[in-house]
Amino acid sequence: MQIHLGRQLPEYPSFVAGIRRAPDRGYTLTSTQTETALKNALRYVPNELHATLAPEFMEELLTRGRIYGYRYRPEGDLKARSIEDYKGNCLEGKAFQVMIDNNLCFDIALYPYELVTYGETGQVCQNWMQYRLIKQYLEVMTQEQTLVIESGHPLGLFRSKPEAPRVIITNSMMVGLFDNQKDWHIAAQMGVANYGQMTAGGWMYIGPQGIVHGTFNTLLNAGRLKLGIPQDKDLRGHLFVSSGLGGMSGAQPKAAVIAGAACIVAEVDFSRIETRRSQGWVQLVTADKAEAFRLAKKAQAAKEPLSIAFHGNIVDLLEYAGAESVHIDLLSDQTSCHAVYEGGYCPAGISFEERTRLLSDDHDRFCTLVDQSLCRHYEIIKKLVASGTYFFDYGNSFMKAIYDAGVKEISRNGIDEKDGFIWPSYVEDIMGPELFDYGYGPFRWVCLSGKHEDLIKTDHAAMDCIDPERRGQDRDNYNWIRDAEKNRLVVGTQARILYQDAEGRLKIALRFNRMVRDGEIGPVMLGRDHHDVSGTDSPFRETANIYDGSNVMADMAVQCFAGNAARGMSLVALHNGGGVGIGKAINGGFGMLLDGSERVDEILRSAMLWDVMGGVARRSWARNPHAIETCEVFNKKNEDQYHITIPYIPQETLIHQIVETSLNI
Repeated sequence: MQIHLGRQLPEYPSFVAGIRRAPDRGYTLTSTQTETALKNALRYVPNELHATLAPEFMEELLTRGRIYGYRYRPEGDLKARSIEDYKGNCLEGKAFQVMIDNNLCFDIALYPYELVTYGETGQVCQNWMQYRLIKQYLEVMTQEQTLVIESGHPLGLFRSKPEAPRVIITNSMMVGLFDNQKDWHIAAQMGVANYGQMTAGGWMYIGPQGIVHGTFNTLLNAGRLKLGIPQDKDLRGHLFVSSGLGGMSGAQPKAAVIAGAACIVAEVDFSRIETRRSQGWVQLVTADKAEAFRLAKKAQAAKEPLSIAFHGNIVDLLEYAGAESVHIDLLSDQTSCHAVYEGGYCPAGISFEERTRLLSDDHDRFCTLVDQSLCRHYEIIKKLVASGTYFFDYGNSFMKAIYDAGVKEISRNGIDEKDGFIWPSYVEDIMGPELFDYGYGPFRWVCLSGKHEDLIKTDHAAMDCIDPERRGQDRDNYNWIRDAEKNRLVVGTQARILYQDAEGRLKIALRFNRMVRDGEIGPVMLGRDHHDVSGTDSPFRETANIYDGSNVMADMAVQCFAGNAARGMSLVALHNGGGVGIGKAINGGFGMLLDGSERVDEILRSAMLWDVMGGVARRSWARNPHAIETCEVFNKKNEDQYHITIPYIPQETLIHQIVETSLNI
């Protein structure tokens, strides 16, 4: 077996006009670190090519802040093809190639040439040399081998067995002392750290459809909890305002319209507005603040859904609303604040173009402007909340960014950020108690044949597995699948997302595998997002509704990863950062190939329940009422094979009395 990049220098690829490019990430290395960075990149290519490539790599590092190895990027669009069109010695090897190419195609990727799938910095791998090697490995891998990927680097193929994972991925697993943005930035420049998010570096992104569903669920439940909307009604007549139309945030207008709302989403990058408008996910565009609110008010009065993209800064838009006493029902933000100083947040008072220039030419000035803008952003939200707006952090580390900018009063305990902030995370109020604590999370699948008819068949099968009368959550998700075709959610390859609990995920997975076995559909890849019940520990997002002090612990994510590996999921991945940034989350994820075999049925029966219920068990132990209820029911239904530890709940009065007496309060 020979796996290496050839001695022939590839032709330098052309760059398609109009395709977004990542900003310069900034070059901050010492001369010694720079030498190491060059050595690190050159170890992928034969020595006789070093004299040619070293200057190219150096230029990339100085002008882009990363070595991407553009010369090794294949020409054109990397659009996912049918699994049958890929080379491979096992089905998993071909399936993962479909997933990787889907992550990097022009329709999906935020910055395709820089291998960034979404979230400003979430990469499939670090450079194009890694991409080529990974593809080679996947083409030759058998069911007796496992490919190990460390921060985008293919360490190699290792002997294993069919029941073991075919691919194991870790991304940016920094040692604790160095687990911070500064040291990560150095490591990324040196080519040893990759911020994979989960579905970027875990090869499971299905376009913005995934976050559309999460946003849809969040908005509906926010309306029910805070606006008094009945279970069988939607958000017609109500206004939702937010910001960001990028990879994840691009979901907001689509989700709002499906939920029935009038919405305005601010975005400074006009190319992102154009992307969403061309997809039909944004209906109207304006750069006039007054017009944006006038159009929204008209839609509210008519009780018609409407999505408006405001080309401008969200701070300016909200300050206008405050000055003109415009009432906003629901307010959030989904700019990429997990990368707030890397371009994820554009400061008020400057253009998007000036933001991009400052990122490269005067990063310190840029950071100062970000902090100033975040302070303004905080003040206007505080004013709007006081007038009756419900604001929630949508898991993008927005409030943490405000805290880091120097606004300490946003801290809930007045000391630090460990107990959260004065406004709720969407997980605290909505997603945690209403969905995660029951086990509902973003179960997703990809029809690897690329056939739309396969997706339709899986939609119908999933609906057959859901009882819409069991819970309101089931009704919402049944309706989601029922209307998915009408709402034209597919971007990229044929994929779907559906929020389901443990029992529902297993039922659907087994049904899909039987359909593959019976020849009804081609192979299917199952996966999920980091935004889920069990795979991610993050006090600023997924585990924001954990109040027993363990919100800063990452045991669950690591156990989820290890447990899925032990049970034989096709791909397992462990990431630093999740959706909120380096040092703020640890995420364990999976990919599972349904090939129709009985072997896969057995893996599903053990792994799917573990993947969900491990998280519900942790939430139960944190004394979350709905999670306790769910675990008690699970124990009764599965007493022969499972038992989850249930907490005893002491009386609040007893605890208060003991503490007050002991501390002389």
